[in-house]
Amino acid sequence: MPANEDVADADFSSTVIGVLGGTGDQGRGLARRFAMAGLPVMIGSRDAGRAATAAEATVATVSGGARITGAANEEVAAAADIVIVAVPWEGHRDLLASLAAPLAGKVVIDCVNPMGFDKQGAYPLPAPEGSAAQQAAAVLPGSSVVGAFHHVSAVVLLDPEVASLDQDVLVLGDSRAATDQVQALASLLPGVRGVYAGRLRNCGQVEALTCNLVSVNRRYKAHAGLRVTDV
Repeated sequence: MPANEDVADADFSSTVIGVLGGTGDQGRGLARRFAMAGLPVMIGSRDAGRAATAAEATVATVSGGARITGAANEEVAAAADIVIVAVPWEGHRDLLASLAAPLAGKVVIDCVNPMGFDKQGAYPLPAPEGSAAQQAAAVLPGSSVVGAFHHVSAVVLLDPEVASLDQDVLVLGDSRAATDQVQALASLLPGVRGVYAGRLRNCGQVEALTCNLVSVNRRYKAHAGLRVTDV
């Protein structure tokens, strides 16, 4: 059975996607791709002016226009229907803890990869809760936290020459309704499938696998993603 057969009919036509930390490459890239898919998108930042500038610049990269606006993270958390967390690991816990109230009752997608770099390359950083996604769940008890979009290259997301992303997105979470919704959301992006990959407790190795992809990309001068076979 195709990975998304049970969620293919989800309707996102009026769903507002918020991206916390949307001024970074990963956040802007995801904002751009969801706007290209026809969804209204809000880019969030600690600085509302910087978010507005990033939104304006991102709109200019989408042919035919796009519905992208910028605002402070607090406004985005309150106004968006589904929120993607793409903030630096260093500020992850504090930001999400400060937004627990406006994020309550919402699906929160965490794509943060705790990573460090040294002369030998990328390596995973320990998260006290086990993963960034588990940390998000711990500080957002009123939200449905889902781990997804960890392995999608920001370079590919932002590249105007790439029409189809040609990869799978591993989706992890403890709520079936939330993971189904995120699988369907991922599949709005051309060439992408959302594939359920387990409970949130298994997100640590998924986040850490990004370090291996960084090594692949450096060795082969590529922007590799993942495909799951026989699904």
